[in-house]
Amino acid sequence: MPLVVGISFRKVGKVYYFNPGELALKEGDFVIAETARGVEFGEVVLEPRQVSEVELVAPLKRVVRVANGADLEHEAANREKERNAYEVCERKINEHGLVMKLLEAECAFDGSQVTFSFSAEGRIDFRELVKDVAGALKTKVQLHQIGVRDEAKLVGGYGGCGRPLCCATFLSNFEPISMKMAKDQSLFLNPAKFSGCCGKLMCCLRYEHEHYKESQRRLPAVGAILQWEKGRARVLDVNVINYIITMETEDGVQIHVPANQLKLEGICRRHGIGCSMTEKNCQTLIADPDHPVVILPDDEEDDDIVDDFVDIVEDVRFPSSENRNRRPEQPTRERPAQDRSTKGVTFREPTSGPQSPQKPQQGGNGGQNQGERTDGARQNRNNRNRPRGRGDGGNRGPSKDSPGGEQSQS
Repeated sequence: MPLVVGISFRKVGKVYYFNPGELALKEGDFVIAETARGVEFGEVVLEPRQVSEVELVAPLKRVVRVANGADLEHEAANREKERNAYEVCERKINEHGLVMKLLEAECAFDGSQVTFSFSAEGRIDFRELVKDVAGALKTKVQLHQIGVRDEAKLVGGYGGCGRPLCCATFLSNFEPISMKMAKDQSLFLNPAKFSGCCGKLMCCLRYEHEHYKESQRRLPAVGAILQWEKGRARVLDVNVINYIITMETEDGVQIHVPANQLKLEGICRRHGIGCSMTEKNCQTLIADPDHPVVILPDDEEDDDIVDDFVDIVEDVRFPSSENRNRRPEQPTRERPAQDRSTKGVTFREPTSGPQSPQKPQQGGNGGQNQGERTDGARQNRNNRNRPRGRGDGGNRGPSKDSPGGEQSQS
């Protein structure tokens, strides 16, 4: 395997491999290296090491020399040229009225060209702009449009965690991030919660994704049916960090059991025990060497002993779906039966002289001849409920059963 050294040409930039030759280089040294764009000033970020040829991009360039004092002064002069070129290009952008955001100006070590980086929402026709800037700077000019991730890397900032952005601190390459990574980590699927300053998914979602993917081969999924020491239980949640499984027993009790106290090897990850492994998504769980199974002795089944690893919440019960919306039964009160008849009810006779109208007595039916009016009202209701005849034209006469009524002729 060839011996290489890792060199970066910008702050938190991409690392390139070079042939160190006979030079004794260490991390932090400034060197002059030969690149495709000419001679460049860079910094050693990876000390000499052997790597496989698969990781190398042919042809392998060489390191020319270690930077001396004159090279450091020339690099400082280039930084001053970059500030001047940035101001010139920004002024030309305003003159042409282009909707673009200038981010950085980078000057080559030998001063042969200046590269500008900018961001914009769409494609920008900057051909006239390049001509004006090149005429003002008297050198070769290149403009590169970059994406929102590279923009955040150049500008910098702070993330939701309160620390500086990872891309502006130590990330040299951008790996693809997907929503499946958030789903595998049991995160709430709301992109606004785990989007970075650039508007894309946070790069930190990838840091622990491999650990979660490996844990999926050893831990059951939510909804699987497992067998534990006191019966069957359904998985409600899986804590990959603490290796604890939250389950609900057949009695509706929620328990928290360490995964190494359950025999998970060989069962279906999705369905649990009793699965025939015929569906496409069925996957057999494998043993975890880092968390061997611990089998508890039989004499620890006393209900008075509280296991240090099993937390049974007796007060938390989950009602079934059929009883969830049922209201609790209220005690019924028996009311005494009331006699609403008019038998035995006496009414006061009116006296001579102007008197106010008598109010009905409590418990009566409202006055004299009330029983007759009640019977008449009942007769009228019966008449209204009778069906109409075909030839009556919608006019119903008095019923033959009503007092004083005559039978209507059809």
